[in-house]
Order: sequence, then C-alpha cells, then structure tokens
Amino acid sequence: MAINTPITAIPQIYRNIRRSTEIASILSKYGFVELVRRLKLDSLIPGWKRGQADSERLPETAGVRIRKAMTELGPTFIKMGQFLSTRPDIVGVDIAEELQELQSNVKADEFGQVKKTIESELNGSLEQLFLHFEETPIASGSIGQAHLAILPDGQEVVVKVQHPNIENVIKTDLEILTALATWAEQIEDFRNYQPVTLIREWSSVIRTELNFRREEQRLRQFETLMQAEKRLKIPAAFSKYCSGRVLTMERIQGHSLGELCRNRNSGLDLNEIAKTGASIYLHMIFRHGIYHADPHGGNLFVLADGRIALIDFGMVGRISQNLRESIEEMLLAIVNQDVPMLATLIRHVGRVPSSVDRDLLDNDLADFVSQYTTQSLDHFDVSGALNDIVTIIRRHQILLPADAAVLIKTLVSLEGTGRQLNPHFNLMELLAPLRREMILDRLSPRRYLRRGRRLMIEIEHLVDRLPERLSTILKLIQDGEINVQINHHRMGANINRLVMGMLTSALFLGSSILLSMKVPPLLFAGQAVWGIQDMSLIGLMGMLACILLGIRLLWSIRVSGNLDEPQD
Repeated sequence: MAINTPITAIPQIYRNIRRSTEIASILSKYGFVELVRRLKLDSLIPGWKRGQADSERLPETAGVRIRKAMTELGPTFIKMGQFLSTRPDIVGVDIAEELQELQSNVKADEFGQVKKTIESELNGSLEQLFLHFEETPIASGSIGQAHLAILPDGQEVVVKVQHPNIENVIKTDLEILTALATWAEQIEDFRNYQPVTLIREWSSVIRTELNFRREEQRLRQFETLMQAEKRLKIPAAFSKYCSGRVLTMERIQGHSLGELCRNRNSGLDLNEIAKTGASIYLHMIFRHGIYHADPHGGNLFVLADGRIALIDFGMVGRISQNLRESIEEMLLAIVNQDVPMLATLIRHVGRVPSSVDRDLLDNDLADFVSQYTTQSLDHFDVSGALNDIVTIIRRHQILLPADAAVLIKTLVSLEGTGRQLNPHFNLMELLAPLRREMILDRLSPRRYLRRGRRLMIEIEHLVDRLPERLSTILKLIQDGEINVQINHHRMGANINRLVMGMLTSALFLGSSILLSMKVPPLLFAGQAVWGIQDMSLIGLMGMLACILLGIRLLWSIRVSGNLDEPQD
C-alpha cells in the first residue's frame, strides 16, 4: 500500500537523522524489519540498508523482543514502554505484561555533575544546603538518580536529581516518534489505534515527569487527601530544596514489599499487609478518584509501626465521576449476569469502530460473564477477569480512554503484588463491601441531586448557545447551503407525531429558559432546599407538562405507530 509522506514529518526525521538511523537499525536487529519498511524508514534515511533480523532472537516472543529493543533504545523508549504497559487494549495483554518488566539501568552521572546541577538549581553550595550528602547514588533511573542526604536540621532525606541533557534527548526522540506516528496513522492496521493521539498523550505524561515540581505537588496533594487514613504514610517534600530538576523528600525507612516477598521470615503478617495496602488503594480509587498508579513491590514500604508508605509519584491515575460510575455499573452488570448492560457500558466508555459486529461482541461478553459468575467470591480472579475483558475489547478494536486503561493496569498490578505476599490473596473480598456502597450510592438522593444539577448546568449552557446556533442554521438556509427534500406518502400519522414532537420541544425550550432566568413566581426564594433555590414555578409546570407530553408521544408510537389514529 502506498503511503503519502506527510510534508510536516520530513524535517523532524532529517533534523535527527543519526538518531533515526539508530532507531531503524535496532528495530531491524530485533526482527521488526517489516515495521521499519512500512514506516518508510528504509527509504527515507540515507545510508541505511535493510538488514536481516538476528535469527537467534526470532524464537523469542514479540513482547520479549519489543522489551529488549526499547531497553537498548534508551530512556525515552523505556518510558514509552512503561506507558504502553498501561494500554493492553492497544498492545495486548501479553505484551503489556512483558513491558511491565522494563527497568531503567542507566549509568549514574559523575558526582561532580550532580553537585553542579544541585547548586545551580537551588542557588547555593552543596555544603551550605546539606549537612551530609552521599556521593554514591542509591538508584539511577531513566530520568534521574537518587542520593541519600541530611538537611541542616538533621532530617534524613532522599534527593532526586535529573540527568543532564535528558530534556534534549527526550525532545529529539519525541520529534521522531511524532513523525513516525503521523505515517503510522495512514496504515490501515494502525489507524484505528490513533497513534498520533497516543503519542500526544504519552508526550504529556513524559513532560510532566520531567518537571519535578509536579511530583512535589502530588506528594502534598496526596498528603492532604489521605490525612484521615492513619494506615498510610506519604513522604513529606521540602520545597526549599526542590526545583524543576531537583526533588528532596523525606527518607522512608522500612521494608519494601519486594524485600518481604524475597524474605518471608520477617515475622510480619504478610496477609494483613496485603489486605491493608489493597484497601488503601481501593479507597484512593473509588472515594477520592486519584491514586498512585504504580503499585509494584519497590514502591510500597512497610514501616516499623505497621503503616504502608508509598514512594515515586511519577505515575498518578485519575478517574472522573462519570467513569467511576460506569466502572461500578460494569462490576454490578458482571455480578448480575446482565450481558446487554455490560455491552452497552463498554460501548459507552470506549471508542467503538463503526464496523464492530455487535452480535459477536455480545456473544463474547456472554461467554465471559458465564465463566466468571460461576466463580465463588473466595476464588474470584479479578486480574484474570480484567485481562479477559481487555482481550475482548482489543479483539473488537475498541479503544478505552487512557484513565480507564491505567485503572485496569493498576488493579491487575495490585492483585499481583498482593498474591506475591500471600498466594491466596483475593482482591474481590475487599471489593465486596464497596459493592454494597455502590448499590447504596445508586439509591442515594444526593446522587440524583448531583446529576440533576449537572443536567441543569448543561441545559443552561445549551440555552445560552441556542440563539447563536439557530442564527447559523438560518443563515445557511438563507444562503442555500442546506436543502431539505420531503416525499409525501401517507404521512398523516407521521405529521401528527412530528407536530406533537415540535410542540413538546418548544415547550421544553421555553420552560428551560424560564427556569434558567428564574422568572417569578419562585419556589424556595432566597433559601436553598436540597440545593434547589429560586426555581421558576411556571418553568417547573411547563417542564412537567413537557415530560407528560413526551411520555404520551412515546407510548403512542410504541403501541400503534400513530399518534391519534385508532388501531385496526
């Protein structure tokens, strides 16, 4: 298939031709020759010849070869691989699980360079800023490295220092990836996955990670949100010793979950630790709508007093109220074996291609539901269920929103970490009480009041924009840019329904305007009752009449297909 090279993409590739050649060579080395050819890298880059893949590596799975290629390509691609590990709906469950193994084994910077960065960013000498500073880092990642230090007041801290020139390295790779995504968007196999949008989302994530001030803000945000959670410890950040490239935070001293999994003779109750950590996460997700999105063993610590501490807030997930309600409805639909509702919710949450076979999707979901609803609560495999539903979604080329994909990955990782501590750990046992809360929340008047207020805001916004929209439509009609042709054939009943529908719509619009303009006489004037204040009585009566007319119209259409004609 011929691909027209986007003109805007050419300068990005040629401006970084050396790096582009390196990317093409490494992809070819790990067996992705066809991908290089389809992305036009073989013909675009001078001096590069398409090579043969290393035959010794071809027996390895695609996921392993992708992981090794990204590791060799360096920090930007490692970060992209970690991002793609949260998108099993795009790369598949197997590849996503393999990409979770990506580790950044970056050579540490010389201490002289670290000292220079700190002194430049914090405007002072290292000796003045810190009572003691360890020259050897305790870890070195793709973006920065961490050192132990002591502040002048004796506080033990961890100082995270960004690698020099890392921003330019990532900027170069982003330019190349953006150009490649533009080409990939023209290939039919990739088009539905919207590679340009995907790279744009990931670019936003990586740019956020490059700004250590954002991580400092997240530490403070979680400390405030979770202050009532006595079982959780968030490390404190020290603003005086923070900048865009330096982050200084409280040192957490305890046992990481990874250490506890390797040394099971610590004397601690691993099952209780798993339940406590998972419970904290579920509260973050379903009560606060924001959560630490990387719950692996190296980021969770158990303190001497039994509290769970979280570190590394580079990846944070957010879940909107609407998405949270949709996910809760999905869980209830699975438990209630309501396949049509589950299919409707998936189509509502995800982006469904027009070519999707809905009958086949319903059949796949019916098989899924029948498999998992027969499992007892004690043996319910949450991560298996989530992976299976993602496999179905990917098979039908349905794209999930990024926040939903991150949530699924987090829940799968959470259950996996829990089972490393206790092989019998079951996340569903902790979700069961939340299920009762979900049902009660569905019946809560507060929920309906919230939704009603949101609806009123949307109606008010619609009313504000309606005159402008109507004016635009009338102008298009006047200019002859809109043509309407009607062929009359026994349309008596249809005309009746049409007129009744127009009258109902007009009444709805007029009532909405009266409500939004608070036209007297008013109900609850000057004093709010259940969040309702200054409601136009005439507008309310008109809205009720509109609802009754609408119900009559829908009922008449359903019963006979005619509004006023009697049935034969």
